[in-house]
Amino acid sequence: MAVYTDVSPEALASFLSLYDVGRPTSFCGIAEGVENSNYLLRTERDGQAADYILTLYERRMDPAELPWFLGLMHHLARAGLRCPEPVAGADGALFHMLNGRQAALTTFLTGLSTREVDAAQCEAVGAAMARLHLMGASYASVRANTLGPAAWAPLLQAGSNGADKLEPGLVEEVSAAIADVTAQWPRTDSLPRGQIHADLFPDNVFFVGKTLSGIIDFYFACTDFFAYDLAIAINAWCFPDEATLDPRLSAAMLDGYCSVRPLEGAERDALRPLCQGAAIRFLLTRLYDWVHTPEDALVTRKDPLPYLARLRCHRAFSEPCPYG
Repeated sequence: MAVYTDVSPEALASFLSLYDVGRPTSFCGIAEGVENSNYLLRTERDGQAADYILTLYERRMDPAELPWFLGLMHHLARAGLRCPEPVAGADGALFHMLNGRQAALTTFLTGLSTREVDAAQCEAVGAAMARLHLMGASYASVRANTLGPAAWAPLLQAGSNGADKLEPGLVEEVSAAIADVTAQWPRTDSLPRGQIHADLFPDNVFFVGKTLSGIIDFYFACTDFFAYDLAIAINAWCFPDEATLDPRLSAAMLDGYCSVRPLEGAERDALRPLCQGAAIRFLLTRLYDWVHTPEDALVTRKDPLPYLARLRCHRAFSEPCPYG
């Protein structure tokens, strides 16, 4: 989450007039993340307070895809997944214009993201991911993964001006990795597919105590291999020192996932190239943002180099599935 677009009190009041959520009592920007402008909103109606997230969609968001994202969130929330649910306006629409951008209100989830990952949390995340995959099966609409292998070379080129300043030889090393991983990438029909979150990082998962209380930020969700979603989460959760896989954590995540949806043998065999691909994807998008984010934006840029370290770790493994 981030803030690129300021919203005045007058613009907020005009936008909220389209919803039956009451009057605003507090409103503040959220700095974390890199994609959209996000605000925490509190309203009051008939003496009752309620919290929401207001999101203005920017940068890589194609407005034509917004109905897919919000529709998926609505579908999953109604199916029982703990995730934000889009709030419909008085006209029934899930988004409206605000300051020249499409914007939406979603329900607010209680809980905190974790800073100290443990095996129990990884197991809970794996199980929640599997439930998401199963619940998403009845959401028939398809969205291609726009940050899949075909996007990697153009992203590397777009960030190349700043790449070797971060790490000498970065462009050459990542270019070779892209060629190797894309050659190993599973065929479209070779692994189970469906709706995936594609960004299930610790800051997108909330806990109340030791209980997983919600999953947020579905704006990279797409239709792709279920095992690729696991590969993204292994990269995000199972490298406590940012460079070395902790197999205890990855095994716990796989155990949690398989307790809900058992993996096929082909999915396990594909985890190594999928994990490399996931590392490449986040290395490249972080590199792009590192180079192109305006200096005056209220946003936390994320260092690409920890994902170079993860990529090197995955590429050093010799066995197909060292993850658990």
